[in-house]
Amino acid sequence: MKSIFEQGRAGRRGSTLPQPDVPPAAAIPAALRRRTPPALPEVSELEAMRHFTRLGQRNMGVAANFYPLGSCTMKYNPPFHERLAALPGFAGLHPLLPQLRHGAALTQGALAVIYEAETIISELLGFERTTMQPLAGAHGELCGCMLIAAYHRDHGNTERKVMLIPDAAHGTNPASAAVAGFVIREVASDADGNVDLADLEAKLGPDTAGLMLTCPNTLGLFDPNVREICALVHAAGGLCYCDGANFNAIIGRVRPGDLGFDVMHVNLHKTFATPHGGGGPGSGPVGVNAKLVPYLPVSIVQKRADGTYALEYECERSIGYIAPFYGNFGVILRAYAYLLTLGREGFIRVSENAVLNANYIRVRLAPYYEWKFNRFCMHECVFSAAKQARNGVRALDIAKALIDRGIHPPTIYFPLIVPEALMIEPTETESRETLDEFIQAMIEIAALADKDPAAFHDFPLTTPVSRLDETRAARHPDLTA
Repeated sequence: MKSIFEQGRAGRRGSTLPQPDVPPAAAIPAALRRRTPPALPEVSELEAMRHFTRLGQRNMGVAANFYPLGSCTMKYNPPFHERLAALPGFAGLHPLLPQLRHGAALTQGALAVIYEAETIISELLGFERTTMQPLAGAHGELCGCMLIAAYHRDHGNTERKVMLIPDAAHGTNPASAAVAGFVIREVASDADGNVDLADLEAKLGPDTAGLMLTCPNTLGLFDPNVREICALVHAAGGLCYCDGANFNAIIGRVRPGDLGFDVMHVNLHKTFATPHGGGGPGSGPVGVNAKLVPYLPVSIVQKRADGTYALEYECERSIGYIAPFYGNFGVILRAYAYLLTLGREGFIRVSENAVLNANYIRVRLAPYYEWKFNRFCMHECVFSAAKQARNGVRALDIAKALIDRGIHPPTIYFPLIVPEALMIEPTETESRETLDEFIQAMIEIAALADKDPAAFHDFPLTTPVSRLDETRAARHPDLTA
């Protein structure tokens, strides 16, 4: 396929504008003017449209392919909610408009959306309040860690500098805690994939600020000792943070606030059907119990006695601003539409189907791939390609082979405690037929790995770009070839 610079002809334009009939406001200083024209492609509008349409057809995405990317929850997002988020009254609303002007409410609808979305999410999480401001999951983690730090600082607990993080946590947890000023201490998993309680107790002490527990964890497992873990941390004077990136596995079935957690973030792009991938936009609301409410970031949407809404800025112990304006409002709006669409019974079905689909894959593929923690899983199942690796076929090779079958690869080599990890998350939106096609592809790949392992070294064969030297591609990218 030609690059867009190789198309068109000199002088060709998508549109031509007439010469302005008014003088420019000010001449551009000579020192700031270009000496040569910009190196832009010279193509018609039709050529540009066809070029980018063809590029889009080369992409693998959830709109066209099964996308079992474990931990990232790449599920189908209903376009209907996108249309609601694009309603002119919302999409054209400027965030600097006053809340009230001459008695007219200019932003009340937007404030109501934020408040109502917060109220529903707080109920689902089991918390007192939720800030809708964080702009991504990791940003939510940072916000939560900052809240824990503010709590200890306010109570004079200056010695509490250690954040405990299990080895089956999301990879961003240590970074978020470190940015918030904590020292990281790892807690091991036991033979069943749960937090090793003995190791946890040994590492709790007067320097413990808290524990960040991914629930369910990145092994796709729900730790049955969650209440005891929270109780141990609280007894040591720490607070408990729940990484809720995998909340779609338990939503409607259990509320993390009821399990003993003090603070938690949840990803709108994972659980609540807003777009994911391509760098955003994201949203990671953070829920807190009563003891952390005073530290929530400003501004906070409050509902007045007369039913109107206002932004509260006078919060003496707040951690301050963490995002411009009030977060990614369009993303919150889309999630709000999804919340209203599903309702309580709908979210119970979300968790049921997510767990059912993952365990269906787990049972069907168990004879063909190794399983480090052989137990009932939640939203995702984590296999190991160690058996295939002993024959020269690694997890990366299996991922490339799936591409040739029109299936996006699962997450590979994570979590790190599983060798040759294949982290598969079917989500709640996929059909039995789609899962069967994926399972059959994985069975055929396992058979080929036994029969002809050398064949994998050239996969994928059907894509516009075949097997790459990925290290070289990252270090020396060719962006025009």
